[in-house]
Amino acid sequence: MTNKEIAQQFRQLGQLMELHGENPFKIRSYQSAYRTLRSYEGPLSSMAPEEIGQIKGVGKAISAKIQELLASGQMSTLEKYRSKTPEGIQEMLNIKGFGPKKIMAVWQGLQVESIGELLYAVNENRLVELKGFGKKTQEELRQKLEYYQKSKNRYHYAAVETEASQLLDALQSQYPQVKASLCGAIRRKAVVVSHIEILFGSAALPEGVIASSLWLAPLEQVGEGKWAGKTAQGVPAYVYTCAAEAFGSALYQLTATDDFASALPAPTEAFDNEEAIFQSLSVPFVAPELREQSWAASLARTGQLPALITEADIKGVVHAHTTYSDGANTLEEMARYAKAQGYEYLGLTDHSKSAFYANGLQPERVLQQMEEADALNKELAPFRIFKGIESDILNDGSLDYEEDLLKAFDFIIASVHSNLRMDEDKATARLITAIENPYTTILGHPTGRLLLSRKGYPIDHAKVIDACAANGVAIEINANPYRLDLDWSWAPYALEKGVPLCINPDAHSTAGIHDIRYGVFAARKGGLSAPQCLNALGVEAFAKAIGL
Repeated sequence: MTNKEIAQQFRQLGQLMELHGENPFKIRSYQSAYRTLRSYEGPLSSMAPEEIGQIKGVGKAISAKIQELLASGQMSTLEKYRSKTPEGIQEMLNIKGFGPKKIMAVWQGLQVESIGELLYAVNENRLVELKGFGKKTQEELRQKLEYYQKSKNRYHYAAVETEASQLLDALQSQYPQVKASLCGAIRRKAVVVSHIEILFGSAALPEGVIASSLWLAPLEQVGEGKWAGKTAQGVPAYVYTCAAEAFGSALYQLTATDDFASALPAPTEAFDNEEAIFQSLSVPFVAPELREQSWAASLARTGQLPALITEADIKGVVHAHTTYSDGANTLEEMARYAKAQGYEYLGLTDHSKSAFYANGLQPERVLQQMEEADALNKELAPFRIFKGIESDILNDGSLDYEEDLLKAFDFIIASVHSNLRMDEDKATARLITAIENPYTTILGHPTGRLLLSRKGYPIDHAKVIDACAANGVAIEINANPYRLDLDWSWAPYALEKGVPLCINPDAHSTAGIHDIRYGVFAARKGGLSAPQCLNALGVEAFAKAIGL
């Protein structure tokens, strides 16, 4: 082990001990050892134990730990603290400027145990209630977390969408005579991508593209007609080249997955546009979002492709939080903003009382909020606020609140937020119990996943969807780009069973309403059309659909 590697072990030991509130004197001694050893010139690995013990700031105990590291590559004391600290908490120590005291505050105060969970909590405005945090600190942390996640080379679609579009626009502006398009997973609007891919309709890549300031460094050729590099923001990117007359064929090949492409005959000639390829195969044009799995190709062959939903089809904002719980904007601000965006209604769903970490509403505050909603409805008509709640699904599957309050809501989204470590049987039974509750209108984010951060509890999707079909319960596609749950791959089964889907932004601010677009992208991948989407209904039809 190098000196720096040894020093790093002591640095982490000090950090973990501080996380667990251990003896400050010992913590300072390990921090001091870190500073001493990282800059020590002589190689510790070739020194005798007595020599190491004579280094200023290195006593007998620390010298013994260094010998342990050199002999085995591990330090038993450090391994002890690692074993009782979740991996995600240890990873947070890599965030510059986010030290053990603040990590301990969010770990104990919010029960978050991963970078992704923490970023989600930041986006839900939850850190401002913790000691030592304010809006400015929360925003600074958000930026640090987003930068850290980008450095890991897997990205939520929303994190790279803007940069990919700007990159393509810049290339098209620089070379207007050359066809160019996004391709691959980012063109299919995959929920998670590892890189940006662009097809450039030229037999050779111009030097102006290779050395453009759009990249961190000049692109490098990594194969025939394939170049690799990183964008100015550090996102991995590939640029492909093809003859102009074969642009459509190359775009088709680079966009479709093998599963999709294998379900259709291979094109027998080159085309300069994709539409001509589908015409040659005697099938209708298949939107890029659908080119993931073979079932979409089968629908195309049989003339059963759905008219995919668009963002313009969404008539109401369902699932929104306000300052009554953990939102950043007031009820009036959320309602007026939704109306100004052209929506016909707002489905108000602050957190229920059991969500104490999110300032969940006690019964008296529910009634206060309902009174405010009634007053705003008179003022904002024909725009309408539907008085709902995001009710926690408790451990036994029951909903928050007593029945007399549950029946006062216009609708209820039922979601799991606590006790997430369940096996499939427990999680499935818990959801089905909530689905069978007569007051449940919509099942919220069914697996509780946070993309790139938390896999989510395992459920038997078919049983859950079947229960929704049997009980007239809709399922949410949570449009927050960190969730996108229900996963789009289960949308076809839900639609087959006649279960309406509802594209919900889970908005914790006015800006969060715009996440609807990411839910629409995911819904299109699952083949959703407007008639099968609950909040594509106008205000009167929506009211009727939820039993008003």
